[in-house]
Amino acid sequence: MDTNNFIIFVLSTILIVLIISPNHCSAQLKHNYYSNSCPNVETIVRNAVKKKLQETIVTAPATLRLFFHDCFIKGCDASVILASPSGNAEKDSEDDLSLAGDGFDTVIRAKTAVERVPGCKHKVSCADILALATRDVIVLSGGPNYGVELGRKDGKTSTKASVEGHLPLARFNYKQLRKMFASHGLSQVDLIALSGAHTLGFSHCSQFSKRIYNYKSKSSIDPKLEQGFAKELQKQCPRDVDPRIVIPLDPTSPFRFDNSFYKNLQQGKGLLASDQALYTTRKSKRVVNAFAANTTLFERVFVAAITRLGRLGVKTGNQGEIRHDCRVVNND
Repeated sequence: MDTNNFIIFVLSTILIVLIISPNHCSAQLKHNYYSNSCPNVETIVRNAVKKKLQETIVTAPATLRLFFHDCFIKGCDASVILASPSGNAEKDSEDDLSLAGDGFDTVIRAKTAVERVPGCKHKVSCADILALATRDVIVLSGGPNYGVELGRKDGKTSTKASVEGHLPLARFNYKQLRKMFASHGLSQVDLIALSGAHTLGFSHCSQFSKRIYNYKSKSSIDPKLEQGFAKELQKQCPRDVDPRIVIPLDPTSPFRFDNSFYKNLQQGKGLLASDQALYTTRKSKRVVNAFAANTTLFERVFVAAITRLGRLGVKTGNQGEIRHDCRVVNND
């Protein structure tokens, strides 16, 4: 068995383990959860997401990132969408301030569309709508289609303090990334697969400026960056750059969900230090190389990983509620 086939065999085995080893609470989630209460919910959400995506391409990465941030803090309960009059909600934290408004707007629009259907009114949680919308932006961007587990309730609390230190940062090395993902019961393969979401989206220059200026000395560049790519980044992000300028995380196909993110890592073109860090150990390189070589494999493992992500901290039964408005908790 040659190296590539061996890697695919090993990763396929891991994939099977991921699928048959559910996270805590996942048994209470199911694909047909709304079959009686709101049978057309997936179509309603998909149509709303499609319309929003036609208006602005940023909808896809913004929604994907919103889902990740929500699940990584207090579990997948849409608490990241809650607003606070005093500015003390999750969305007000420094690490969440960069979340694009289009992600929030996508969920709110989809929720509004669902609420307009008489039989669906007050039946579908914002957390489930966010999970569905995330799947939909992936599909509409050329990525894999998959069944979304449903049955989450919405959280009732959201605090800025809960975010600090609980999200991976752009400067993280591989050890730091693995530790954070492991704290949520997510594996090395989950980490690398979910990072593939960076095939969509953009980053502000401030998130990687130290890689192209003042890396170790005043004029040095991060040696992990391909030097030609680094020089190009310097042109796009001069030292006194406008903070509103953004650069695609995947310079090859920034609007398409594909495996080019991994091909970029092989060439030293991972924009963020935390992205290129995935190509710094022997084991992680093997996974990156396998994903770069086989789109189908990447998509299958990604679906398993994002399904596991969607099970984190799920609130069911009396643990949460179904918000009437995603931005505020219910009064009753």
